[in-house]
Amino acid sequence: MALALVCAAGVLVGLAGGASSASASDQVPTYYLALGGSGSVGFQPAPAHPEGERTDRGYANDLVVAERSRWSDLSLVQLGCPGATTETMLSGGGKCLYAEGSQLDAAVAFLHDHPSTVLLTLDLGFNDVQPCLRHETLDEDCATLAIERVRDQLPVILERLRAAGGPGLEIVGVGHYDPFLGYYVDGPDGPSFASASLGVIGRLNDTLRTAYVAAGVPMANVAAAFDVTGTEVTDAPGIGAVPRNVARACALTWVCAPSPLGPNRHPNDAGYRAIAEAIADVIAAH
Repeated sequence: MALALVCAAGVLVGLAGGASSASASDQVPTYYLALGGSGSVGFQPAPAHPEGERTDRGYANDLVVAERSRWSDLSLVQLGCPGATTETMLSGGGKCLYAEGSQLDAAVAFLHDHPSTVLLTLDLGFNDVQPCLRHETLDEDCATLAIERVRDQLPVILERLRAAGGPGLEIVGVGHYDPFLGYYVDGPDGPSFASASLGVIGRLNDTLRTAYVAAGVPMANVAAAFDVTGTEVTDAPGIGAVPRNVARACALTWVCAPSPLGPNRHPNDAGYRAIAEAIADVIAAH
């Protein structure tokens, strides 16, 4: 219930620039609205919560700092929900409660009430396919249906967000890394499962990119930031010789970490910074 109430209320973090208090009061505040799943609210494992808990060290927090030279008074609003899918984004349900009914309804209401929102990131898709990759087994039919659902539902979400946003709103889609690559080092079945997962994440990213391009929305290339296609062998500290994409997954997430913090598929601080940099690159290019 505590999590639901937090998600319903959202999280607002103000970062003021160097303006004086008098001049700042005359300015219309600008907002960054972060939407999506657990990554959008900076989930990381902690000893008391090894599955993960909200932190202020996610990519959205990093991005506010990175974009301070462009929007000096940018304030972060996080309406994301752990486990969010395109279905729960549209229809509600899941782990979070929203007074408006769904995360999308809450986002639309916020955009209507705050036309000075200048930036919105949308981080969806991974939770749709994650149930299809369990116990080092890929359910191909499940993955195909999940990706088709994302293909059908993401354009509806984007259309409603675009219609609700002001003329100055910049929307950036967030692509996905593949944390399942870390399972490469988990026994004899690990390499084949890691390879299978990479195919699913690749198809998911292609589907997301198609929907974003059709809506005129750029997508941050998180897969490239995590070097998911890098197969040259490298030495990973504490692991040994593995493909580079495996080493990157282990270095940028908690998936290869020992208990109690691992294995956990969320990014660590370095991973969140890499995602923020990928988003910042897209913002700079537009």
